[in-house]
Amino acid sequence: MADADPQAGGRRHHSSASPFESVYGYSRAVRVGSRIDVAGCAPIEPDGSSTPGDAGAQAARCIAIIGEALAALGGSFADVVRTRMYITDAADADLVGRAHGSAFKNVRPASTMLVVPALIRPEWKVEIEAEAIIIEKSA
Repeated sequence: MADADPQAGGRRHHSSASPFESVYGYSRAVRVGSRIDVAGCAPIEPDGSSTPGDAGAQAARCIAIIGEALAALGGSFADVVRTRMYITDAADADLVGRAHGSAFKNVRPASTMLVVPALIRPEWKVEIEAEAIIIEKSA
């Protein structure tokens, strides 16, 4: 769900199913002007449960959440210029990288993959964030 904050100069927010957004005081994504920043997306299902499966399946869910947030704010995967992938096991790099490639193969954003000791839920193997810039097409 996207909303505009008239007090913030056209700043628009998008919320998702994450149970953490309202409690921790953040938005899934924020658009200001032509820029969209998508917060770290963990493998959370619409009911709040964790996505089952391996790191590739979890990464695919994270990327789907990114896509939903971008679309809600007028963007798409084609507008993404930067991604960051946080994984808890270096052995999962190929699975996560291939899931990333399935969405961004032709876009090829600047990207970083980091191995971190843990994510908020112990069953999470990956979390992904994205930045996009919307290039307005002139009429």
